[in-house]
Amino acid sequence: MHTPEISRRRTPARRRDTLERLATERDVWVSTAHPDHGPHQVPLWFLWDGRAVWMCTGATSVTARNVRTEPRVRLALPDTFDVVLLQGEAECFPDREVPGDAAEAFAGKFGWDPRTEEGDFLYVRVVPRTVRAWRGEPELRGRVIMRDGVWL
Repeated sequence: MHTPEISRRRTPARRRDTLERLATERDVWVSTAHPDHGPHQVPLWFLWDGRAVWMCTGATSVTARNVRTEPRVRLALPDTFDVVLLQGEAECFPDREVPGDAAEAFAGKFGWDPRTEEGDFLYVRVVPRTVRAWRGEPELRGRVIMRDGVWL
């Protein structure tokens, strides 16, 4: 296996690359936990609105149940070479109470509007408090690019 040569990016470049990926990628791994049942991880489609990640899941899913009980979550983009991890607290919006602009943007990105489906859905909004980004071992140092909700 050939590993490409890695040049260490400075924080502004990592932030720029991370924001570009958040704006363009489709999937994110969502890690939640329940105090009695432990961790749960699932991939979901997501929308980045420039400040927060929006996802949608069935209102009775394990993810929905977990974030209602324990709102702290970790999100990860699916590339293991170009790692982006976000941590924050989930805010839940039943499909009939989600802000219209967020729901419209989500539907516009995916061509699917959960509000028109049978059954109930839950929109989950996560404003990151911490973001880490790195490409391989040379970038482990300095991988925190957002701390306490502020980009570094």
